[in-house]
Amino acid sequence: MKVYLSSDMEGTAGVVDWGQCRGPGAEYEHYRRLLQDEVNAAIAGAQEAGATEFLVNDAHSSMQNLRPAELLGNARYLSGRHKPLYMMEGLDASFDAVFLVSYHGSVAGEPSTLSHTYDPRTVARVRLNGVEVGEAGINALVALGHGVPVVLVTGDEVTAEETRRVCPDVAAVVVKRSVTRFAAESLHPAEACARIREGAAAAVRGLGTARPPRIELPATLEVGFRTADLAELATRVVGVRRTGTLEVSMTDADPVELYRTFVTVVLLARAIAE
Repeated sequence: MKVYLSSDMEGTAGVVDWGQCRGPGAEYEHYRRLLQDEVNAAIAGAQEAGATEFLVNDAHSSMQNLRPAELLGNARYLSGRHKPLYMMEGLDASFDAVFLVSYHGSVAGEPSTLSHTYDPRTVARVRLNGVEVGEAGINALVALGHGVPVVLVTGDEVTAEETRRVCPDVAAVVVKRSVTRFAAESLHPAEACARIREGAAAAVRGLGTARPPRIELPATLEVGFRTADLAELATRVVGVRRTGTLEVSMTDADPVELYRTFVTVVLLARAIAE
């Protein structure tokens, strides 16, 4: 049984500031250890329930935050920048389940610690088939394209709710309650890991009834940018059309291609963001 794990960092218990999840620095070194513990807790729980093979895609910032030799389960480690499928690189139809560990909410929703959607300097909001989503919802497009269910997400309560909008049966482990975008009440790290381990085990045991994300195809992503210049730049990508001063829209019957288009748009916008 194969599990694909995409790890971010802002959703880790205790993380409330950019300095804690962006290196170099002592604070970052401390909190990357807490992230590693949460990733390993998810792997350990999945192993208890029968999972035998793991791929961990490091999907945060420079995407080199984990210590590969310290990953449990002899997990393969996919790290580094400029991945074609970005936060979902490496996923294919051979996997049985997707885990999203240490994810965060979208900036357009309820206050969520360090909320953003892919790039806080460029993207203001994203809707998938008219529904406000964060990174978990967008990334679910790739899971749908390969027919793999998203069965576990960890982070705050906003992340859990946003993920359920496209993956209603996901096991959501809430490790902190967001107070504002830069404040949260977090579980003790040991308790957070214990709950993640339990949630991962339950998610794998429930695979018999798990279904891929509930996203109607063809699907449409509507992206709101922070400036009109970014919206205009996005239309240089084939299939992207301007729908407002700050908004663009893209539609595709292939969810993976739709995701690729979205990532291309974000990367182009990031290159000129000020």
